[in-house]
Amino acid sequence: MFHSQEGKRVPQVIFHTRQDDQWVDVSTDELFSHKTVIVFSLPGAFTPTCSSSHLPRYNELAGLFAQQGVDSIVCLSVNDAFVMNARKADQHADHIQFIPDGNGEFTRGMGMLVEKAALGFGTRSWRYSMLVRDGVVEKMFIEPDKSGDPFEVSDADTMLCYLAPGCQVQASVSLFTKPGCPFCARAKQMLVERGMPFEEILLGKDATSVSLRAVTGRATVPQVFIGGKHIGGSEELAAFLEQT
Repeated sequence: MFHSQEGKRVPQVIFHTRQDDQWVDVSTDELFSHKTVIVFSLPGAFTPTCSSSHLPRYNELAGLFAQQGVDSIVCLSVNDAFVMNARKADQHADHIQFIPDGNGEFTRGMGMLVEKAALGFGTRSWRYSMLVRDGVVEKMFIEPDKSGDPFEVSDADTMLCYLAPGCQVQASVSLFTKPGCPFCARAKQMLVERGMPFEEILLGKDATSVSLRAVTGRATVPQVFIGGKHIGGSEELAAFLEQT
């Protein structure tokens, strides 16, 4: 059974990070003192839930969290610095600070250390998120104590709704583009003007024209998806935005 640490100070720990091929020690105070920080913790950096949902959505909503006074978003896991750095590069998560708790000291102090020896993981962190103000835990969302890897309450949308009650959470936006495309530039500008964060899938880098046709049935760009729904090109996006 996991117990909330709300109202308590976070553990005093030194994290051994790797920055620009140098070891850099980062203290708990450096991370949390005089700041408002979101922390979300994972059983492992490359676990499926982390890759598909947990991490990407926090990165996607970083701008909205900043509007609510959040200074930084920290992804923490009982992994070493090399693994955490590789995870950041793999996910292109530029808005997230990756912190390795390789020895599990911080996680143990939070009461979130669990035994995963049956999976060959050793000791790892239970999945949770928390809001920390000036080193004190204000709110924790701890996943239910059940088998497997539950992911029900530590997500980014739940945290955002805590910070901004009654908020209307923005659906995920993705668009296929290619370099030098004026219609793509127009579509991106419309989304920026509406304050809608988006994922750009660049043909030739992130996808191929075959992928574009397979997913959209079309060969032209941009092709925009909002909340899993195919909107279409720039003109169709403009029409959609006028109606919302």
